[in-house]
Amino acid sequence: MTKRNNVYIFILTFGVFAIINTEMGVVGILPLIAKSFHISVSQSGLLVSLFALGVAIAGPTMPLLFSGINRKKVMLLVLSVFILGNIISAFTTNFIVLLIARVIPAFFQPIYCSLAFTVAAASADSREEATKAVSKVIMGVSAGMVLGVPITSFIASVTSLRVAMLFFALVNIIALIATLIFVPSMPVNSRLSYGAQISVLKKSITWLSIAAVILLNGAVFGVYSYLSEYLGTVTNISYKIISLILLIYGVANIVGNIIAGKLLVKDARKFVAFFPFALGVVYIILFLMGQFTVPMVLITLFWGILAGAGANINQYWIASAAPEAPDFANGLFLTSANLGTTIGTTICGLFISGIGTKYVVLGGLPFIILSLIFILLRNNKSK
Repeated sequence: MTKRNNVYIFILTFGVFAIINTEMGVVGILPLIAKSFHISVSQSGLLVSLFALGVAIAGPTMPLLFSGINRKKVMLLVLSVFILGNIISAFTTNFIVLLIARVIPAFFQPIYCSLAFTVAAASADSREEATKAVSKVIMGVSAGMVLGVPITSFIASVTSLRVAMLFFALVNIIALIATLIFVPSMPVNSRLSYGAQISVLKKSITWLSIAAVILLNGAVFGVYSYLSEYLGTVTNISYKIISLILLIYGVANIVGNIIAGKLLVKDARKFVAFFPFALGVVYIILFLMGQFTVPMVLITLFWGILAGAGANINQYWIASAAPEAPDFANGLFLTSANLGTTIGTTICGLFISGIGTKYVVLGGLPFIILSLIFILLRNNKSK
């Protein structure tokens, strides 16, 4: 890849980081938001859940609607919406206004992320380089999820809630300026019709890929969503050590992105088929050894690497099923991933409420088994 293309990839990665940071960073300040707006913590949680719902709804539609517009202009529009929403969020004293200022940008998130994956792939000179380029952009997703929560929480603790929320706006402003200066105009010269893009849904391989991604993400995030609770209740460790383990998991995610980018190039079908087996082994060890601190640290390290690789697998699995409609395919990926997270978290939550936190791992195993079935069916279909 040329030096110019590497600059594009970096800007796209940072832009994705800025947007995911807006989505996930608020998790670290929910208690402060609840206190500031005189609401319950569960009500403040709507800022996260409704954002995710907005992404899931907009995933297949918004990238499709904007697929014919100059990509640089679309990126600038999305970043501007996020900047405005973040500024309003920082200064409003009304929770409903805050909720609206969060939800509206959520509908635009799939546009930017989808374009970032598409542009990254298109900037490469070969299919192998395209896969590696996309894996670099997905690192922005991991970084947003890893760094967003602790950074925002730290800023709020040393300054104020308002400054912490303005941090979201600042990161998006930096991404907008970098896009404005360094990214050239990217008109869409040969736009596919809406009908041609939607027609990928007629292919069984597309639906097999969607089902696999929903189940894979459900398997990963259904259990991960309760990792803090698991570490505190089952492993019985302090909050400081929990924070350290969560950081290890996050950094391992980024390592997983790098590894996946290389392995998907070598033999994607075998690597994807291997993934559920590896995740299943980690979960079984987690169930048996989760009460011990040192083994738990090592388990979390390998789990984090797998989760990072899983993000790349999910994007690749759907995008490669519908290469003729990349924007729409990436939108389907975002929707599928968010649906998987929602369903997985709900099912695993039922295991916790029904038989206890230790058994949350068992909630992830059915997702793993079913995902493997759909992966094998998809592999057989693509022979």
